[in-house]
Amino acid sequence: MTTLDDTQLLERARKYEVRALAEIYDRYAEPIYRYLYRIVGDAAQAEDLTSEVFCKLLNVLETPRSPNDKLQGWLYRVAHNLAMDWFREQGKAAILELDETFLSEGELPHQEVEKREMRQRLREALRKLTPAQQKVILLRYGEGFKVAQVCEVMGKSEGAVKILQHRAVNRLRKLLESEGV
Repeated sequence: MTTLDDTQLLERARKYEVRALAEIYDRYAEPIYRYLYRIVGDAAQAEDLTSEVFCKLLNVLETPRSPNDKLQGWLYRVAHNLAMDWFREQGKAAILELDETFLSEGELPHQEVEKREMRQRLREALRKLTPAQQKVILLRYGEGFKVAQVCEVMGKSEGAVKILQHRAVNRLRKLLESEGV
């Protein structure tokens, strides 16, 4: 199967072509899982939510709510909404989970403790951002998306994403500086 763009994949998926559906899953399941894992911080829950994202896609393929051409953005929006719904059900605030690392060779234990404390402060500061600011930080720096990709996922203009990112970074800096970091 030659590489198809999202529009072509969606056309075939609407006919429930197994190869097209498999291609969509193969292309997007891992990044959606990573995104959800960073939000919910639990591997099993991220897997469940990832499955739910693709079930939702199957359920809307023949409806007007189906994505037309921006499949990646649609999938990330659904993933984000599912994660926020999950947090509401859990009674938790959205938390952006950062990767924990093990003590690397040549690193002293106190250096590892300092790194863990810094990650904890960063997590706490991230929790104080608006959901949109959290999302832009996660997509830009967690997923490594370019601004255009963030625009597609968030459904915002390039200017709006740049302003949102700028405000989020400044707010994080101020929050961390107020803690003496």
